[in-house]
Amino acid sequence: MNKKRNYFFVFIVLILFALYLLGFYAYLMINGENAAAAMHPAALPERGPILDRNGRFLAIQTTRANVSIWKPSIDKLDVFSVELAPILGMSPDEVIQRINSSPTSNLYIKRQVDHDTIKLLNTALEEGKIKGVRVEPIVGRIYPEKNLASQIVGFVGDEYRGLEGIEYAFNDILAGLENNGKGSQVVLTIDVNVQRILERIAAQTREETRAEAVMLLAMDPRTGEVLGSASLPDFDPNNIRASDETRRMNRPVIWAYEPGSVFKVFSIAALMDANAVSGGSVFICNGAYVPSRGEPINCLGVHGRVGPREIIIHSCNAGAAYASDHASSGIFYELINDFGFGSRTGAGSPGETAGYLIHSDRWSDRSKPTLAIGQEIAVSAYQMMQAATAIANDGVLVPPKIVSRIISPDGTIKEWEGAANRRILRAETARAMRSYMADTATNIGTGWRAAVDDLSLAVKTGTAQIIDPVTRKYSSTDFIASCIAILPAESPSLILYLAIVKPKGEIFGGRIAAPAIREAAESLIDYLGIPRGRNPQVSHSSSINIPAGRLPAVSNQVPDFSGLAKRVLLPLLQREDISVTINGDGWVRRQSPPPGTPVTHGMAIVLELE
Repeated sequence: MNKKRNYFFVFIVLILFALYLLGFYAYLMINGENAAAAMHPAALPERGPILDRNGRFLAIQTTRANVSIWKPSIDKLDVFSVELAPILGMSPDEVIQRINSSPTSNLYIKRQVDHDTIKLLNTALEEGKIKGVRVEPIVGRIYPEKNLASQIVGFVGDEYRGLEGIEYAFNDILAGLENNGKGSQVVLTIDVNVQRILERIAAQTREETRAEAVMLLAMDPRTGEVLGSASLPDFDPNNIRASDETRRMNRPVIWAYEPGSVFKVFSIAALMDANAVSGGSVFICNGAYVPSRGEPINCLGVHGRVGPREIIIHSCNAGAAYASDHASSGIFYELINDFGFGSRTGAGSPGETAGYLIHSDRWSDRSKPTLAIGQEIAVSAYQMMQAATAIANDGVLVPPKIVSRIISPDGTIKEWEGAANRRILRAETARAMRSYMADTATNIGTGWRAAVDDLSLAVKTGTAQIIDPVTRKYSSTDFIASCIAILPAESPSLILYLAIVKPKGEIFGGRIAAPAIREAAESLIDYLGIPRGRNPQVSHSSSINIPAGRLPAVSNQVPDFSGLAKRVLLPLLQREDISVTINGDGWVRRQSPPPGTPVTHGMAIVLELE
C-alpha cells in the first residue's frame, strides 16, 4: 500500500515538474525572446518598389510589426494598460476591453504598427514595463505620394499581396516569387509632375462643375506612354479603410461609357479612309437626320451644306449620320474595330474593360448612323487615347502602356513590351482629320475655348447622354462632357483627353471641358518643353552622349558611376552591406568616395545627379 502511495506521489511530482517546465518555456518564449525577435527578425521578403519614370517612389517597403499579448503574463491589468496604451495610440480602457473580451490567452492587440512604435515597444520590453507583449516583425508598404496616381499604383492587403492596380497586376514580380523573395522594381511611364498637374486641374474642374467624377489623361502618341492619368474621386492607399470602391476605381481603364461627339473624329476618319466619303463630299443638314425608318437624329442647329470638315468643326450629328449611309454596315464595323474599340488595349492595368461594340450582324437600321455620332457604343478613356494615336501618328495606331521597365535585384533591365503598333489609316486621312480638328479650335469651331497662344491644337469636343439604369432610356439630366486635343497639330507629341461625368448646370463639352484642356495644355507645353512661339527651342551643334549603361559591380573597389542614369542606380538602394545616397535627377556627375576607393562594410556612397 505504501508502495502505491509512493508511486502516486512520484507520478504527481513528475506531472507538476512537466507543467513547470512547460510554463517556464512559455515564459521564456513570451518575455525572454520577444524583444530579441523584434530587434533581430528573421529574413523577411523584399517586395520591390514601384517608381515613376524619373525614379520617384510611388510604393516602397517598410518594416512594421503585429503586436500580441499573452494574458497569463499580466500581473496588474490596470497598470499594464496604462503603460501599453499610449505606445499603441489607444486608451487604457480600450486595451482592457480588448484583453477581457478575448476568449483566448493569446491575442493580437494591434497590427501593422510602424517603426517608431516598434522602437517604443522594444524599450518598454527591455525595461520590463509590459511583460507578456510580443512584437512580431512583418513587412509593410507605404505610398509616399499618398493619393497621387493611387488607382494606378493600387495597394496590398494584410497578407502583403497586391489587391488592386500595379500592386495586383505585377504581384509575382514585385514579390520576387521566382527570385527567393527578392522582388524586382516596376518603373511606370507616369511622370509624377505631369500627374500632379492633371490631378490639380481635374480637382478644380470637378469643383467648378460639381461633377460626380472627372478623368484627365496625358499620353505621348509616338510611344504610347501614359504620362499621367488622373481620376477623381481618389483615395490614399496608406489608409485603405477610409476609402470605398468608388474612390478606388481606376475609371480611365475599367469604366465604359458612350463617348458622344468626340467619336466623330474616328467615325468620319474611318469613312474617309474607306473612300465612302471624301473631303469634297457634301451633305445637307436641316437640323436632323431623317432615316427611311425609325426616329430622326437631331442636331443642335441647322448647318446647311456640310462636308467632313464642317461635321467636325460644328459637331454636326446629321452630317455624320448621312455620311455613314455611304458605307456598308460590315465595312463600317471593321473600320471602327480597327481603332481598337471593342478590345482591351493591354496597357498594363488590371481589370481593363473591352468596352462594347456589337457586331454588325446584329445592328438595327438605326445602328450605323447612331454609331457615327458616338452612341450605341461604349468605350474606355484609354481606348479613346489609343484611337487618337492613329490620328496623331499619320495613321499608325500605338497602343498605350503604363509600365516602362522591370529592374531585377541584380540590375538587369527588361523593357516592358506592350501590344504591337499597326497602321490603320492612310497618312493623308490622318493629316486631313488633324486639319479639321485644328479648325475646331478656332473661333468658328466648338473647341475654341481650348486654344492656346503660339501653338496649334487639334481639338474635338463632345457631350454624351447617359442611360438611366432604371428606365433604360437616356437620362434628361445626366451627361458626360468631354474634349480631346492633339498637339502640336502639325507634328504631335502629346494627346490630352478629359471626361467630366455628370456635371451640374452647364453640360456642353465645348464650354466646360475645353477650358480645362487649355489649362492642361498650357502647363504641359512648358513642362515638357514642346516648342512654340514664346518658348522656342535652341538648336546647336554640340551633343551629349548619355550611355544606356549597366550597373557596375560593387565588390572590392568603388566603381566609376559617371554618366549612369538614376534608374540604373536604383538596385544599389537595396544593398545591406553599404549605404547609398542618390541626390538629384538625371545622370551621375559627381560621386564620393572616388572610383578605386576600397569597399568596406557599412561604408557610405553619395552620388550627385544632374
